[in-house]
Amino acid sequence: MSVPTEPVRGFYFDDLSKIRVVEPETASKTQELKDDCKEFVDKISEFQILVGGFIEMVDLLAKQVEREKMKTIGARNQVKSIAKQRESQKQQLYALIAEKKMELERKWSWLKMITTAPNNNRKYHTTVSSNQ
Repeated sequence: MSVPTEPVRGFYFDDLSKIRVVEPETASKTQELKDDCKEFVDKISEFQILVGGFIEMVDLLAKQVEREKMKTIGARNQVKSIAKQRESQKQQLYALIAEKKMELERKWSWLKMITTAPNNNRKYHTTVSSNQ
């Protein structure tokens, strides 16, 4: 059988003399589009991998930031607690100082009374003795 010299409508021969139902130009453009689509899908896959890595990094950083935030909040609360404890201790010390001052005043008064009392008694005794 010989190859027809006239193309049969709807059938075409490619470079390898195979029968095709699509025009060679359309087949070429289709193959080019198929290759472009494959390249696009490959690039999208690479992009998804890159984005996935970026998202993992951002998630890791977010977790680290959250941990540091919690540490900072804990430290701030501890500082507030320490400040309140110091204020409480300060008030207790002021109360103790006031108590000790009052005790000191009582003891000074008592000491004055004791030290002046014998002198008064001596004067009284000397006056009483000299009158007799």
